[in-house]
Amino acid sequence: MSGFDGIPEAALDFYDDLEVDNTRSFWADHKDVYERAVRGPMTALAKALEPEFGRAKVFRPHRDVRFAKDKTPYKTHQGVFVPVGPSTGYYVQVSAPGVRVSVGFYEASGPRLARIREAIADERRGTDLAQILAGLTGTGWTLGGDRLKTSPRGYDAGHPRIELLRHRSMTLSRSYGFEPFIHTPELLDRVRADWREAVPFVSWVSDQAGGD
Repeated sequence: MSGFDGIPEAALDFYDDLEVDNTRSFWADHKDVYERAVRGPMTALAKALEPEFGRAKVFRPHRDVRFAKDKTPYKTHQGVFVPVGPSTGYYVQVSAPGVRVSVGFYEASGPRLARIREAIADERRGTDLAQILAGLTGTGWTLGGDRLKTSPRGYDAGHPRIELLRHRSMTLSRSYGFEPFIHTPELLDRVRADWREAVPFVSWVSDQAGGD
């Protein structure tokens, strides 16, 4: 038994309400709902995935508002992240729109990004990545990430993989939304299967980016 029974509907209701009333008073009145319906199930999901993917980080609910214009104190989603490198790995979250999985790298230092771009530009390694992405987007994953509007310095606009070279971050995501299975133990099987499917992409990024 995994100990994971699904994400309760109360979790989605909690985030619906938090989006309307993102205050410390609301949180204090509903903290028990967060612990029972959100953090508890997501922690159980992380522990069930740990034997295959490694230890996950269950993110804290508080936002860092020190330098943000938006001073609302709480995140409107609960994320779980398994790192395989700096800012690179496997992710799943619950929020008002339901459950979403994601993989890839969400930011990169200058040296890491330079190595990734060098690999994308390389004929063999870049072709491997393009084929991996084509296969995954063909099964329903969506390619995303922050991208330059112009070509990165040092790369020709006519490069056959210029669209990939423009990425400053690169992720693949799949939304489960409000599918009934998110409220059942089947969600564990879905997340596990999707993360397994995405291993070639995550491994490619990790191998090419290096450790810093």
